[in-house]
Amino acid sequence: MAHNHDITRKLDEADLLLSENKFDETIALLEEIHKLHPAEESVLVRLAWASWDKGDRESSIRHWEELFERELERRVFTGFAYDELVRICKLEGKTAKLVSLCEKAARAQQEDPGLAEELGKAYLLSGEYEKAVGVFDKLVSDDKDNPVYHCLLGEALLKTGRHEEFENACRQAGRVDPDDADRYLFQAACLYMEGQLPDRARRLLSECLAIAPEKGLYHCASGDALAAMNRPADAFSAYERACRLNPSQTAAYWNRLGNSLMKKEFFSHAVKAFEAALAFDPQTPCRNQMEAAKTRADREKA
Repeated sequence: MAHNHDITRKLDEADLLLSENKFDETIALLEEIHKLHPAEESVLVRLAWASWDKGDRESSIRHWEELFERELERRVFTGFAYDELVRICKLEGKTAKLVSLCEKAARAQQEDPGLAEELGKAYLLSGEYEKAVGVFDKLVSDDKDNPVYHCLLGEALLKTGRHEEFENACRQAGRVDPDDADRYLFQAACLYMEGQLPDRARRLLSECLAIAPEKGLYHCASGDALAAMNRPADAFSAYERACRLNPSQTAAYWNRLGNSLMKKEFFSHAVKAFEAALAFDPQTPCRNQMEAAKTRADREKA
């Protein structure tokens, strides 16, 4: 009992010091406790947090890694330190460390689909696309009724340039979950747009609209694809349909189109879109963009 009371008293003292932002004193006290009671994981957790708050991220990561190694040895994987390390690695852009971390966890808990999914995502972030395909393909094989796995497999396939297989995977997600079939196609179209493949994106958006023609967002996205395909007049037509479907969003839609047209340097067309937004709602935050578009359009005419 005296042992537990002693730790509790010192941890309370450390918590008080930390609340007063006395990081060096907090860490010194916690390190002293850790030497005396190395098995107490609550001390390591506090050390990790205190080091992070101090700005010593490397020390914080080291403490989390020590906790993570302990988690790997347990039959029941709690994953608290693992989750923190995944978050930190993503925040810090440490993709190599993220992959190594996820590989260790997935090897230790081979029956855990959540850890396998995180590993596949880590491979995607690190550019190891074929490995990602392998992970997600196994997840799909193990659970064919999970639409998320089909979508993740599709994304990995897209990264390897297998467009037809990518689309098939996204359509399969829709067959598994027909109520959201249009949403999976829309996600696929967005990935095509990110990959600067607007013609492919527009084709999928046409399928979305065939399923859900009342969704203004799909018309807007189709307009964005048309703008990217150097078809500004058709982009306006798509946005006009979106505005008719959702009149309350008219200003936001025209503002969005203006920005899409600016990206493709259709400045005179962008001016018209911004003017339409301001005509509907003078408070639309696009006056600066409109003036910039006018300046560029005038420069082109000169």
